[in-house]
Amino acid sequence: MMNWTELISSRRLGTKPALKQTELYNRTQFQRDYDRMIFSSPFRRMQNKTQVFPLPGSIFVHNRLTHSLEVASVGRSLGNILSEKLQDSGESNPLITELGAVVSAACLAHDMGNPPFGHAGEEAISSYFRNGKGQNLQLVLQPEEWNDFVFFDGNANAFRLLSHQFNGRRAGGFALTYTTLASIVKYPFESVGIKKSKFGFFQSEKNIYQEIALELNIKQLDSEPLRFARYPLVFLVEAADDICYQLMDLEDAHKLGILTYEQTKALFLNFYDPKADADLLARIEDTFREVLDHNERIAYLRAGVINKLVHECMAVFEDKREEIMNGTFQKSLISQVQGLSKIAMNEIEALSIEKIYKHRSVVEVEISGHQIIGTLLESLIEAILAPDQGYAKRLISLMPVQYRGDHQTTYEKVQSVIDFVSGMTDLYALDLFRKIKGINLPSLG
Repeated sequence: MMNWTELISSRRLGTKPALKQTELYNRTQFQRDYDRMIFSSPFRRMQNKTQVFPLPGSIFVHNRLTHSLEVASVGRSLGNILSEKLQDSGESNPLITELGAVVSAACLAHDMGNPPFGHAGEEAISSYFRNGKGQNLQLVLQPEEWNDFVFFDGNANAFRLLSHQFNGRRAGGFALTYTTLASIVKYPFESVGIKKSKFGFFQSEKNIYQEIALELNIKQLDSEPLRFARYPLVFLVEAADDICYQLMDLEDAHKLGILTYEQTKALFLNFYDPKADADLLARIEDTFREVLDHNERIAYLRAGVINKLVHECMAVFEDKREEIMNGTFQKSLISQVQGLSKIAMNEIEALSIEKIYKHRSVVEVEISGHQIIGTLLESLIEAILAPDQGYAKRLISLMPVQYRGDHQTTYEKVQSVIDFVSGMTDLYALDLFRKIKGINLPSLG
């Protein structure tokens, strides 16, 4: 069984042992993780990466950055609740008090590896190798390397972004704590033998995750293919994301007029029992007599539902804690929430698929993103694999130095292109696509 004494460590990837707390200007190691990501370029670029709806528009909707900040806020609450429960039960590791900061930092990072154009970007990368010109590379790649590409996953890419030593950068990537890095990996296994496109680390970072697992004593389930038990705090990061993305997509859909006020209000009120929650519903009505703006009313309802789901997810964690610590619990916390909340979340999910994720504007972004990313991958991969042909050197010169290291294998060369493309904003990807295709000419002014 995994234990909290070993699971929480302030040791950092690629660095010497941590400085004493007094030398850090009253910031804990996990607060430093949070700050390190907040001030990073990849984090800032998320402000121009699509969450669901097109960017920008006359009505401000969520992007990857605002989504990540909100997930981090919810994650902090989940971590703080767990911290209090563990302290009450007598856990001796003094770092237990920092669980809110750990989960919050991991939540900030959870989408940093996602490519432009939302989840369509992930599918576009996979599709290039599965159905596009990238199919030819299967002949020159090892099976496990090929799987990394055809099952490309943003979560595994986030782990690479944060832990890989890119050209000209320091060892350990962001040099985050082992604890924060472990909390990011939702699917702690390699791509070999998977049935769905979800895994936690590429072959290039396999040894790094093994190092982290050894340090924190994360339970190993299999060696061939390599699989570990889920790190316990991953459940909280996942729950924060699950709570936020569906509820915030609902709020955005209301602002855009895709859903009516009455539809959205009813979906949120479905979480409450008219009898058992009569006092709470009465307070909501009192608030609505004062707050007349429909957007503000929906935001008020959404906040209450988030609070409810936070406590219900933590109740599931408590109920399943032994299984979680044994590495046998495989489901998300929110999937195990029962009663009215389960029914209400199922209704929101069904409506979201029908009304939101199939909305014309969302589909148009997916179609455009698929074409843009496919073209960029095709042009840049052809160039980096045959740098002496045609305009290859000019194309390669467009890649930042950090991605132009002394790559020896085909796998490494292709990865460098994916690193470049997945780090782009929507606008940068569109601009480069137009220039490569000769649609737009660059301007000096």
